[in-house]
Amino acid sequence: MGRRVLLIEDEPNIIEAISFILSRDGWTVHTHSDGLTAADRVREGKPELVILDVMLPGRSGFDILRDLRASEETAAVPVLMLTARGQTKDREMAERLGVSQFMTKPFSNAEVIESVRALVAS
Repeated sequence: MGRRVLLIEDEPNIIEAISFILSRDGWTVHTHSDGLTAADRVREGKPELVILDVMLPGRSGFDILRDLRASEETAAVPVLMLTARGQTKDREMAERLGVSQFMTKPFSNAEVIESVRALVAS
C-alpha cells in the first residue's frame, strides 16, 4: 500500500521528526520547503495528504492553501496545517480557506499519526 504524504515545512528538525514517525507508520514521505513552488509540487506529486506549515519562505501556508483549494486538481486533497502560531485568528483563517485540520506546534507523535490516518480515511 503506497501511502504518500507531502510535507511542506522549512524547519529541518520538524522535517526529520515527522518524516521518521510517518515512514515508521508505512508512509512514503516527500518533503518540500519552498513556499513559492509548493502548490506546483502538490499538483505534480499528487499526494494523498499534504502537511503544510504556515510560515514558509516565499509564501505563507495560507496562500498555498488558498491556491490548493482554488484548483480543481487539488481542491479535495486533505491538508493538515501546522503552526507555531496557534492564535484563534490563524485557526479561523485556515478554516475559512478550507483546511482539513489545524494543529499547533509542539505536537505529539501520536497526534500526528492519528490525524494523518483520520484525514486519509475520511
